[in-house]
Amino acid sequence: MNLPRLLAFVDIFVESPALDDVVRALSRLPNVEELYEVTGEFDIVTLVSTADIEEFRELLKNKILKIKGVKSTVTSIVLSAPKGPRNHARAAIPKVTSQ
Repeated sequence: MNLPRLLAFVDIFVESPALDDVVRALSRLPNVEELYEVTGEFDIVTLVSTADIEEFRELLKNKILKIKGVKSTVTSIVLSAPKGPRNHARAAIPKVTSQ
């Protein structure tokens, strides 16, 4: 049985000269499913996947935040995905048919 995984967007502030090195290091982490260099408030946005909150804490504290050049992060835990490639809502909601 596949249990649902914890998904989180981790927005990362990076020391500018280290951007390419941070991207390379993040790319090597198996829990990082998506990785984007962006404009705006953050330098990098990632989508990470873990089995649970404990694994997420370990990933953030002991891997992401230890990458040289990472200044800080802001995390948003995904509560649901009503639209997109990870939309599991349709499978969970029974279809109502008229009789």
